[in-house]
Amino acid sequence: MRLATFKHLSSKNADYGAAEKYLLFEHDEFTNKPVFDESGRLIPRENCRFATLNCGDDDFAIACMKSNLQYGKNRSRGDVKSHHYIISFDPRDSVENGLTVDRAQALGEQFCREHFAGHQAIVCTHSDGNNHSANIHCHIVINSLRIEDVPLLPYMDRPADTKAGCKHRCTEAAMNYFRAEVMDMCHREGLYQIDLLSGSKERVTEGEYRAKRRGQAELSASGKSTKFETDKEKLRQAIRTALEAATNFDEFADYLARHGVTVKKNRGRLSYLTSDRTKPITARRLGDDFDLAAINAVFEHKSRQLAQNGEQSISSRTSILDRLQTAKNAKIDTYHDSISRMVDVTSDKGAGFEHWAKVFNLKQSAKSVAELEKYGFDSLEDLKNAIVIAKADERDCREKLKDVEIELYGKKELQKRVLAYANTKPIREEYRALKSDKARANFQKKHESEFIIMDSAKRYFAEHGITKIPSYKTLQSEIERLTSQQNELYAELKEKRSEVKRLQIITDNINRTLHEKSNKAKDQTQEI
Repeated sequence: MRLATFKHLSSKNADYGAAEKYLLFEHDEFTNKPVFDESGRLIPRENCRFATLNCGDDDFAIACMKSNLQYGKNRSRGDVKSHHYIISFDPRDSVENGLTVDRAQALGEQFCREHFAGHQAIVCTHSDGNNHSANIHCHIVINSLRIEDVPLLPYMDRPADTKAGCKHRCTEAAMNYFRAEVMDMCHREGLYQIDLLSGSKERVTEGEYRAKRRGQAELSASGKSTKFETDKEKLRQAIRTALEAATNFDEFADYLARHGVTVKKNRGRLSYLTSDRTKPITARRLGDDFDLAAINAVFEHKSRQLAQNGEQSISSRTSILDRLQTAKNAKIDTYHDSISRMVDVTSDKGAGFEHWAKVFNLKQSAKSVAELEKYGFDSLEDLKNAIVIAKADERDCREKLKDVEIELYGKKELQKRVLAYANTKPIREEYRALKSDKARANFQKKHESEFIIMDSAKRYFAEHGITKIPSYKTLQSEIERLTSQQNELYAELKEKRSEVKRLQIITDNINRTLHEKSNKAKDQTQEI
């Protein structure tokens, strides 16, 4: 692993002690099974640091099980029992920036206290990564259940995210927030870092990386020289082939369907379902080259080529990279128009970084002043009031979205009950046609499951005051209307969040600019 990275893994394993065993003892890199010495004992990991947080006098496993029993959570087999976060540092940090295992452990514990407060946690730092990469990395394992009330953090969007007895949610917004915090931490500590918020063309997860290495090792052991490909890699190759052959999205979907891959589009996102799976793979897990924006960019490029050249086909030798150039240029233009927070120039990273930081800060300061004029603000007080109003609008939009989601959930549940009740119609008619009580009793015993479904639906209708059962088609039209409204509110909420973030960045930049000008004026006064 190169440069600082941040990863997340979720686990449904009810054995919390397995996490401690993995962190404290050596495990095989390919099979992930524990390694034993000649005496059959586990081999402790070398040069690692280990600490538990919010566990009291108990170890992590006992503390987690007690909390789960207290709140009645994590009982189902399908529940996510724990979350595993990994902060990996660049190997050069230990040589050039003085990063030690103890220092990394302290940073990991601080990160855990700030961002996973209220959770029982393990923080463990290892001095060596996979494949002997010599990078120091810190593991943070938390119980998914929160045992204390915590303040509302920027990535949280529901009241339950702060309450004891509720579970941790690792959303996309949360991951972006954590990545930004890791970047800030590395910047603050003078460590190497990259932009963790940028997308990846091919997103290879930890599990896929290990599966690929394990499969390649098995091929090599059997004497085969072929290259091992994971199921995701095969899917990526199939999508690339479909992009080469198709000229629009419908042709793209038809081509994949003929090869056993179903393409699904939902809320502007794509997912791919192969014939050997029951759950689709989202484009986000495959990489940015396979999402809807990138796919549409390919077809737009093809249509422009057809219009310019008057040809009916395009050479398959044109690479995906060339076809996506337009989309990348658009991203670059958006980047140049966006406003970023000013960076710390005083960081001891060399003259090159200092020169870049000064130029960068001047640009961001100028953009912030231009935005003030654009918004028509006369003072910082007006800017602060605008932030308050923007946050209130965001909060109102979130409440509207929540109401729509509740109503939509209710309609879907009612539709499910109506369909289940409608399917029992033949049984009901046959039951009413029977004359004797004995025949009815025998019939009811024979079709016990149908009567249970029927009674459950009737109870649901009675509990919700439904006297006239609506038709399935009526409910479907209402669900489609609410779904459309939900999507509109999602887009509106995203815009309002972006507006709040933009105003906050402008405020921070203006305050920093004024502070630097004040310090510069003091220095000039002292020189005089």
